[in-house]
Amino acid sequence: MTANELINVDPELMEGTPVFRGTRVPIQHLLDHLENNATIDEFLAGYPSVSKNQAVAFIHLMSQSVSAGKLLELNENFA
Repeated sequence: MTANELINVDPELMEGTPVFRGTRVPIQHLLDHLENNATIDEFLAGYPSVSKNQAVAFIHLMSQSVSAGKLLELNENFA
């Protein structure tokens, strides 16, 4: 899965805030929940339009990009 398949950035949707594709849920909401020691399941309970697969894939994407010492472009694979 590419970042582009996972994340949507559209100036006409949420003023260009990065959201989980197919939802209006900002990616930042997941990061905020994790920062406040919430579990993924707690996050998902509040945002049922985000799938567990999407949340886990995003965390994996960020882990891979940090491990590689770079941020992935939206069209790069992280698998």
